[in-house]
Amino acid sequence: MLLSDSLPATNPYFLGYVLLFAAAAAACFVSIPRARAIDHEGTRQGLVGLLLTSGFWSVAHLGFLLAPTVELKLVFYHVGLFVGLSTVGPWLYFCSAYTGRNLHKSVPIRRAAIGVFVLVSLVKVTNPLHHRYFQSEVLLTPFPHISIVSQELHWLAMGFAYALSIVGYFMLYELFRQVGHDTTPLLGLVGLTGLPIVLDALATVSPTILNITYTPLGVAAFAVGVLFVFVDDFQTVQLTGEQDDPVIVLDDDGLVRDFNLQARELFPALEVGEPIESVDPRLGKSLEETEEDIIFEHEATGGFRYYHLGIRPFTTDRSRLGRSVTLTDVTEREEYRQELEQQNDRLEQFASMVSHDLRNPLTVAQGRVAFLREEEGDNEHLEATARALDRMEVLIGDVLALARQGQPIAERERVTLSAVARDAWEVIESDAATLTVESDGRFMADATRLQQLLENLFRNSVEHGGDHIEITLGVLDDGFFVADDGTGIPVEDRESVLESGFSTSSDGTGLGLAIVTEIVSAHGWEIRVTGSDEGGARFEIIGISFEE
Repeated sequence: MLLSDSLPATNPYFLGYVLLFAAAAAACFVSIPRARAIDHEGTRQGLVGLLLTSGFWSVAHLGFLLAPTVELKLVFYHVGLFVGLSTVGPWLYFCSAYTGRNLHKSVPIRRAAIGVFVLVSLVKVTNPLHHRYFQSEVLLTPFPHISIVSQELHWLAMGFAYALSIVGYFMLYELFRQVGHDTTPLLGLVGLTGLPIVLDALATVSPTILNITYTPLGVAAFAVGVLFVFVDDFQTVQLTGEQDDPVIVLDDDGLVRDFNLQARELFPALEVGEPIESVDPRLGKSLEETEEDIIFEHEATGGFRYYHLGIRPFTTDRSRLGRSVTLTDVTEREEYRQELEQQNDRLEQFASMVSHDLRNPLTVAQGRVAFLREEEGDNEHLEATARALDRMEVLIGDVLALARQGQPIAERERVTLSAVARDAWEVIESDAATLTVESDGRFMADATRLQQLLENLFRNSVEHGGDHIEITLGVLDDGFFVADDGTGIPVEDRESVLESGFSTSSDGTGLGLAIVTEIVSAHGWEIRVTGSDEGGARFEIIGISFEE
């Protein structure tokens, strides 16, 4: 059946509908490049999807209006049904991403959405069989057209779609109320997307309003508003609202541009347009610092809290707007660092006391023994005294090392195992032993303590292994090992050998391997004692993550 002859180009209603949906399609498609320039991936993907589906929905409406036959009009109407239903997904995807949620990333939710889409689409495509979704008839008012008479399944599907859309509105509303920025323009734009519902309702009672969905008009207005008119507000609100940490946005003059509720709770005096110095002078001073790692101390109820200031430029695709300041609570880390500094200070005091109060008298005693040996010559008592004093000197050094090596590690650096081993071997190198490095690796560690660890393991092999020792250093999947071909360690002693005070030699302090254990623990690693393939001792340090 032909209707084209009954569609005069001068009919104002007909022209109005054509121009409206043509403008909506153009607005959606023209806005896509601007949407693709949005930095936030999820927001960008959701908004581009919404514009694409809404644009094609408008095109389908144009085809419905302009098609010359009833059959072709119904084809375009069916296309519009499918495309229109598909806009719900990008809308919710956009709302979830823009508001900082992760619903759009949920695999179960995605699968459920696809299932619902397929089910409703089947109901629509089979409408010619059951006519429970819509029926059609030809009307002449306000111009000759196909009038769609919605049936119960249509209202059920539309109600479900609108219910899902309302979830998106709720997410946006919740975000808007969490920021200090004036979000009235954005609320108005979001409201425009829902305004066509009024036209949808009027179409059921007024013969001059066509019974087609007007949602693409609202989406087009929303797109033009957020991407061309209020783009700065659109991106500022997202930046502050999606963060769980306090966020303050400043312009280039240091005036507060926006903030979220978390920032307002931290700084009750926050107001848009106020200098940050008037909000909190110490915060303003901290923001003037040039260091990358800025820690801000904030006095709160119950004591001080410490925040790391994350400062980065805030820009849109058009211009630089200022900078955003994110305050990340690092109180536990900072208190740990301060406690570590206090421990180190106490350790230095202890080391100073040991050096002064023990080593000085020890040096005097060693000097007296040396003097007596020169005056009276060697005798059994002086020899025994000299050996005891030497042993005491070694013991003092080991006690200091044990105390220092067990302290928590504040900073690590990238080390190469073979390089540190060479430095350690230069200290230990003996004619009675040789070192072979079988394999190598790079990882993060305290280089000084790692060298001390290797020195002690090498020294243990040299002193307890036998006449001539072959020492081997190699890499494991998650660590490294030091092995020798000496006499080895009895199975029953392999656990106790790492304990402080254990020694098989009367001259040993029993602290060498205990120091190794402390260094391993300070790094968060583990140590195992076993036997080597050659029958000697083998120490495995595990729990290390090597770099590729």
